[in-house]
Amino acid sequence: MPTMFTPVAKELSLDHLVLTVKDPDASIAFYQHFLGAEHTVFTSKGTERHALLFGNQKINLHVSGSEFEPKARTAQSAPRICAFSLKTMWRRSLQNRSPPESRCLRAEKVVHRTGAQSKLRSVYIRDADGNPIE
Repeated sequence: MPTMFTPVAKELSLDHLVLTVKDPDASIAFYQHFLGAEHTVFTSKGTERHALLFGNQKINLHVSGSEFEPKARTAQSAPRICAFSLKTMWRRSLQNRSPPESRCLRAEKVVHRTGAQSKLRSVYIRDADGNPIE
C-alpha cells in the first residue's frame, strides 16, 4: 500500500512501553519470578518509578489512578487494557510454574501466530492485572 505522506522518522524500534497496573508489587513479582524480568527503580522528575527490563527493552509501570504525564487522553482508571507479546524461550512447564493468579488462557496449548519478524509458536497467560501476555 503506497504511503500518502513522508514520515518524520526513518527507523523505528521499541525502547519501552508503559503498563498501568493496580498493584505494582504484584506486577513486579509476576514479571520477575515468572517471566525473568529484571526490576529496576529510577527517578524521573523527583518521583521514584519502577520498570521491568527484558534485554534492551523496558516496561515502565504506572499505578492506576496515578499515571505520569503525558498519558493517553482516554486513559481508563482500571488496568486490563493492554495485551502484548514477549519473545521468550520456555524452560519449564507452565503447569508447574504458573502462579494461580496468572490463569493461563490457553494452558500449555501452543498456537501459531505471525510476529513482527517471523512466524511464532505462542502460549497465552495472564499477568497479575489480568492482561493477556502472548
